[in-house]
Amino acid sequence: MPSANVRGAQPSAERRLSTLVRHLLPSSARTAAAATTTSAADFLEAFPTMASSSVFAGLAQAPEDPILGVTVAYNKDPSPVKLNLGVGAYRTEEGKPLVLNVVRRAEQMLINNPSRVKEYLPITGLAEFNKLSAKLIFGADSPAIQENRVATVQCLSGTGSLRVGGEFLARHYHERTIYIPLPTWGNHPKVFTLAGLTVRSYRYYDPATRGLDFQGLLEDLSSAPSGAIVLLHACAHNPTGVDPTLDQWEQIRQLMRSKSLLPFFDSAYQGFATGSLDKDAQSVRMFVADGGELLMAQSYAKNMGLYGERVGALSIVCGSADVAVRVESQLKLVIRPMYSNPPIHGASIVATILKDSNMFNEWTVELKGMADRIISMRQQLFDALKTRGTPGDWSHIIKQIGMFTFTGLNSDQVAFMRQEYHIYMTSDGRISMAGLSTRTIPHLADAIHAAVTKLK
Repeated sequence: MPSANVRGAQPSAERRLSTLVRHLLPSSARTAAAATTTSAADFLEAFPTMASSSVFAGLAQAPEDPILGVTVAYNKDPSPVKLNLGVGAYRTEEGKPLVLNVVRRAEQMLINNPSRVKEYLPITGLAEFNKLSAKLIFGADSPAIQENRVATVQCLSGTGSLRVGGEFLARHYHERTIYIPLPTWGNHPKVFTLAGLTVRSYRYYDPATRGLDFQGLLEDLSSAPSGAIVLLHACAHNPTGVDPTLDQWEQIRQLMRSKSLLPFFDSAYQGFATGSLDKDAQSVRMFVADGGELLMAQSYAKNMGLYGERVGALSIVCGSADVAVRVESQLKLVIRPMYSNPPIHGASIVATILKDSNMFNEWTVELKGMADRIISMRQQLFDALKTRGTPGDWSHIIKQIGMFTFTGLNSDQVAFMRQEYHIYMTSDGRISMAGLSTRTIPHLADAIHAAVTKLK
């Protein structure tokens, strides 16, 4: 009798395999398996296992990011004369990435401090960093700061700051339409759309003058619904390098306040445009001075060269101190399920530099050196095109400001320069002036001259 019990009992391995079959096979096959006496091992041979295919097999290949994809193509090019003017990162005269001396010194101080630990930061980030960042953009004497009307949270560079701000507005602001300049940084519409806002555009750049379409800007903002959100580049507009004058900024401010339009500033280049931290923050401070509310996204990628550290901040200037407290509490609820809390290292570097007067002064000297080199590249490129007699008016190169120049080259000309001269830029003709050097400017000038001469 014991032998009969053994014969009637299913071995444990077979039983486990049968259970696996029932979970992995499609429902139709599962029914067939249940109705047959075939062993699980034999049945599996008749059906492909899940490991032989993928639930993602139907996915289409996504296109490369239009900006980051330029670098991908550049890296694949074996040409010794290739030139990457697509990436928004500063390069030295030798074409090398730059780590600021003051940043290296701050890092060394942090490494040598035995009391530093790797514990989590609060959801809002490093408190000292937040306080110093608000002072940097709004001014230490800002009434909004003195009255505790600013809620600041550390975020993942400028992009993360924009995303957190966008999601906060989508949850808590009565108007969910944001107007962005045409053109603007390619990531802006994606960030705000995925944050839950509806994106509209307002005229900004005039291709005919390669300058600001100020009248179009005013008309479009005048037509925007009351209370709409408006994205504004604090300085060094990306991609055009075209900024309003202070008088134009004042007219924009008056119009926006009269229609209760909510300003959302993106400040990626403070100090990097003119070499002056205060001058590059003038537009923002005009809006703060009138007592109104606004949002501000800051990044330290460019002005401290902390690209890979992802250091940024979102500040919301509120109508009162008690509102600022409630705003901060709601920002925590946006951040917590997104990335929980921000990284500590990059923010500690920034705080170390901003709180020490000697290091701060050292930073401003290095920052001005970067800005001045970019301005010099603009002048050299303009002179090189003028010397070659290149058709067209190229004065916009020296009139525009900041890291980027909107050349006015069309997509066919850009493609020609890539194929014939191995020069890489975004298809809209934007070039990074920081990627140029005295050595490479003649090559670029030759390419531009050939492109505009052969292709209209």
